[in-house]
Amino acid sequence: MVILSLFLGGAACSRSHSQAATHSEPVELQLLVSPPFHFVVYGDSRFHDPKDTEAANPTARQALVQAIAQTSPAFISFGGDIVYNGYDKDDWKVFDAETAVWREKKIPVYPALGNHDLHGNEKVALGNYFERFPDLKGSVYYSVRAANTLMLVLDSALDEISGPQGQWLTQKLDRLPGDVDYVLVVLHHPPYTSSSDDKMFGGGHSARSQEQALATMLEARQQNLRARIVVFSGHVHNYERHEHGGVTYFVTGGAGAHAYPIERGKDDPFQSKEVNYHYLQVEDDQGTLKITMNRLDLTSGKAMWTQPDSVTISVSKTKAAAQGQ
Repeated sequence: MVILSLFLGGAACSRSHSQAATHSEPVELQLLVSPPFHFVVYGDSRFHDPKDTEAANPTARQALVQAIAQTSPAFISFGGDIVYNGYDKDDWKVFDAETAVWREKKIPVYPALGNHDLHGNEKVALGNYFERFPDLKGSVYYSVRAANTLMLVLDSALDEISGPQGQWLTQKLDRLPGDVDYVLVVLHHPPYTSSSDDKMFGGGHSARSQEQALATMLEARQQNLRARIVVFSGHVHNYERHEHGGVTYFVTGGAGAHAYPIERGKDDPFQSKEVNYHYLQVEDDQGTLKITMNRLDLTSGKAMWTQPDSVTISVSKTKAAAQGQ
């Protein structure tokens, strides 16, 4: 049974984004679930006036919302760029209307901030954001414990490995509970991507140096952990999977913002030249975590679903964790 929902009503927060949080410590949320259970990860929906198709693909966005609701996940991890303009109350009203089915089914949503969510007056944008997610209590980064998983949600508008957020992340990894099998790191900007700001083919964004530094730190940590680290990001409007230093990285930016093809690196096992609207279904079954890409194709005028990529991540039974796991 889920013990909280981030769709509760509440007052908007007026905190400054330059601060780590309004409270001395970011919130630590918990779900009462036990394996096997499943949840959904995806991002980059850009909720906006559906009549304005320049900002996003509203047909794909709405189909994804409905399909996710039908799977009845334990929760949804949303990787940012929820709305097109964070300052725009009308965009948030579209989010409210199009995701009403999630609230009806009492599905908790755990968001990460994306750059579009901060568009315009930052105080106004964050006010709109925290009005929808009051249980965050002003925390732009926070943790969620769900059975044998610990999800660490980061704000990639702040440095991830220095300052208050970096100190918090270090502390979380230093004090990792012994019964955690999977550490899920969720942020908007990807540490690895085949897309590039410079390439004319398709489109996209290059990986930034700060997320590359985060990846270096996580891969060093992974060498001394029994628990497996899995990173979910968005920003690039497609799907990617990368493996580095024992850490698996997913780019899942196919929630409705216009998807584009990317020229994929050789290390991406999913060598697709297509646009990929999609969501990830993550199945937690004690010692294994199965992540499946559910792809939406609307070219025929009818929603067609396929599962072109899937990977199972297992907990190591041989490595001794630094925390004495």
